[in-house]
Amino acid sequence: MEKLIFATGNEDKMKEIRMILGDLNYEILSMKEAGIEADIVEDGTTFEENAVIKATAISRLANCLVLADDSGLEVDYMDKQPGIYSARWMGEDTSYTVKNQKILDNLEGVPEAQRTARFVCAIAAAFPNGRVITKRGTIEGIIGYEERGTNGFGYDPIFFVPEYGKTTAELSPEEKNEISHRGRALRMLKEEL
Repeated sequence: MEKLIFATGNEDKMKEIRMILGDLNYEILSMKEAGIEADIVEDGTTFEENAVIKATAISRLANCLVLADDSGLEVDYMDKQPGIYSARWMGEDTSYTVKNQKILDNLEGVPEAQRTARFVCAIAAAFPNGRVITKRGTIEGIIGYEERGTNGFGYDPIFFVPEYGKTTAELSPEEKNEISHRGRALRMLKEEL
């Protein structure tokens, strides 16, 4: 069985990836499981550029198929911030409870119609022969008024999906994978693999 490395150390993300790509004929490994340590500078200006930077750097090291994603939250009222800086917004060691509260504070008193936001995920697949493909998935929603739910991670507790009446942290893992930005991008990529 060929191996596929997903360039992340995030275990929550790896669970989602394995659920969605589990039926591919690949052994799916995180960088840690593959024994790869690399400090990659993500200095792209788009989600796609950052995903390609990560995937190609690790593919050169591992000489196998590598997938990498760059994902984040775009809040329209905040000029699409935190955007590509979602993970490092307010500092890499700042907890998401603090980051989520900052967004809620920034939107205090803002009517629901202006609380629009989306999760964006760009996934790059870098093949050992140098070929690279990218796919982008999004999910539209609004910023809620408080943190709700424990199933998600990151900004999930404040991202409300009106058609489900829940935050993405209140959805079951199966529901979330069905509609999430990462789930959509992974399924598009899966069709090409």
